[in-house]
Amino acid sequence: MSDKPKNNEKQNRPSSYEILLKGQLNSQWTDWFEGLTITIQEDGNTLLTGPMIDQSALHGLLKKIRALGMTLISKCPGRPDNLDYSTLKKE
Repeated sequence: MSDKPKNNEKQNRPSSYEILLKGQLNSQWTDWFEGLTITIQEDGNTLLTGPMIDQSALHGLLKKIRALGMTLISKCPGRPDNLDYSTLKKE
């Protein structure tokens, strides 16, 4: 028997994302961004990192960013092997 995950198991796993925003978000926004890590970069921009349970969660996050009026610099998938799945909310 193989220890490798089946294709459908891989598809059901959350993806990690790194989202770079122009400007600074302070730590008071941590709860609003539901478990994402907020890091202020040396250049003064904000990096949000963490898992997204699915594409609709990612789109919801992008709507929040838009509602704040912040400029999205980049959105990059991260490495799923480093995710902390315990922070995800399943709805």
